[in-house]
Amino acid sequence: MIALDASTTRPLEGGASFSLSNRLFRVFWGVAWFVLARYTPPPLHGWRRLVLRAFGAKVGRGARVYGSVSIWMPHHLELGENALIGPGVRLYNQGHIRIGAWTVVSQRAHICASSHDIADPHFQLLLRPVAIGDRCWIAAEAFIGPGVTMGDRTVLAARGALFGKAEADSVYTGNPAHFLKTRQMRDPA
Repeated sequence: MIALDASTTRPLEGGASFSLSNRLFRVFWGVAWFVLARYTPPPLHGWRRLVLRAFGAKVGRGARVYGSVSIWMPHHLELGENALIGPGVRLYNQGHIRIGAWTVVSQRAHICASSHDIADPHFQLLLRPVAIGDRCWIAAEAFIGPGVTMGDRTVLAARGALFGKAEADSVYTGNPAHFLKTRQMRDPA
């Protein structure tokens, strides 16, 4: 998917950023998620995986997505095995979002895969994919910005805001997020 040329469609004047077919699909998707998943009991993760896959998401075995999650475009989403997307998470995936295996995205976190060209007088939309590694933790109410890459086993602390690359085995905190310490993983028992 490519955003429409803002100099032609003029979104700042009410024009569209995406094609009519894209907008119609998103309406259909929103209604489908609302009816089929939004108010399902929390343990029905398998059903919600099925709904996501039916709309083009790549969802690994055992991934758990809560019904209160907001997903902008399912076919721009890839979840690894046993990934957990907690209650109230917002996946604003105009661009692609990949979340690795065994990664936890805690309640009300926000992951955004798009931005705007601030030098463009028409405010062109830019799609910037986000890649989150395996065994990461995005804590409650944290923000992951467009184009971010998080290495495996990285932690973003609660309410942290990450806008750049996060190295593997590291803990980041603050807004903007900065390196706090190395994450030391124990051997599994």
